[in-house]
Amino acid sequence: MAKRLIPSLNRILVEKIVPPSKTNAGILLPEKTSKLNSGKVVAVGPGTRDREGNLIPVAVKEGDVVLLPA
Repeated sequence: MAKRLIPSLNRILVEKIVPPSKTNAGILLPEKTSKLNSGKVVAVGPGTRDREGNLIPVAVKEGDVVLLPA
């Protein structure tokens, strides 16, 4: 990667996790198991500020696995 993406404020950058369609033994998994939308947090912004100017950090950190909306 040439440049590192840095999200601003309370934004996060998520890489979608693609579940495998079959196991190591060659058993095909049903399609409904691949419907789960999940992703790995790649980058996290510093957070946002409240009315007094205090920094409110983001609740997730890099490496966390999160669920994505459908």
